[in-house]
Amino acid sequence: MSQDPQLVEVLPAHRFDEHALAGYLREHLPAMGDTFVVRQFQGGQSNPTFLLETGGRRYVLRKKPPGKVLPSAHMVEREYKVIRALAENTRLPVPQTHVLCEDPSIIGTAFYVMDFIPGRILTHPALEAVERSERRPTHLAAVDTLAELHRVDPMAIGLDDFGKPQGYVARQVKRWSGQYEASRTDDMPAMDNLMNWLPENLPAHDETAIAHGDFRLGNLLFDPDAPRVSAILDWELATLGHPLADLAYFCLPYHLPADLKGMRGLIGIDLKAQGIPDEAEILARYCEKTGRKSVDDWHVFLAFSLFRLAAILQGVYSRALQGNASNADALEVGQRAGVLAEAGWRIAREGAGQ
Repeated sequence: MSQDPQLVEVLPAHRFDEHALAGYLREHLPAMGDTFVVRQFQGGQSNPTFLLETGGRRYVLRKKPPGKVLPSAHMVEREYKVIRALAENTRLPVPQTHVLCEDPSIIGTAFYVMDFIPGRILTHPALEAVERSERRPTHLAAVDTLAELHRVDPMAIGLDDFGKPQGYVARQVKRWSGQYEASRTDDMPAMDNLMNWLPENLPAHDETAIAHGDFRLGNLLFDPDAPRVSAILDWELATLGHPLADLAYFCLPYHLPADLKGMRGLIGIDLKAQGIPDEAEILARYCEKTGRKSVDDWHVFLAFSLFRLAAILQGVYSRALQGNASNADALEVGQRAGVLAEAGWRIAREGAGQ
């Protein structure tokens, strides 16, 4: 029914001086014990993530990947800042943080340490490993958590400087266009089309909230025994941004095929028969929980989210070619960028009536 986090021995490309880490943590983590075991979580594509076991407790360490990385990417310092602010000032399900080390001389890159939270990882929105009666509540718990995040006032928790309050989509289009160009390996006409179309079709109304940037089922931990979110993970892309961008990203499975390996899409699945809420119900639930009257420019947010994800996966592919991606199947994952770009360009062409 559930899927536990996958742990492997530290991958060769991500090995670091564990003795140096242990020495540093003995000075900065009071609960450190005599034993110290490090293993790596498998599944993420960006910042390598490790389980630390010491003193009868478990912690999670996230670090920048080794080697040359794209400008402004892999900012673990920003992850630490937003998680800490939310943990100390809200009731949102986030881990407690303990250590931020920005000194690359310890293990080669900046890193931070937070609590390990046990829970289920449910990566595919079809939720085949979950009882049918729990599928709808699981999806609704996720969107309720997203709505709760978007209701947080950034200024009230010290995050008013976490990003610019206006122009999020325009900045993101510019940023990910640049990141895509920096990691381009082959021609991808749909990406070129989206890079031209998006700046001319920005959302008519701007809004600002704490945007997670990668809010999906696979970045949530669920309670082992109930459809309840235990923790929101992977805050690398978090900033101040338009809340509907987060919502569109969460809804991307409704616009991707279910029969293509790795896409985690829902097209082709009988949602009603499987007990999965459709996109209209998700949007209505989000509006109910946030007090929003409508969702405007939805096709723009969907096209933008597909474009951005395609650019991210292109970066994964580029890093895999260089040999420093954080997941063993990164080459295969990166090659899916074209599928996402085509889906985004289709939605852009079809417009608001899609």
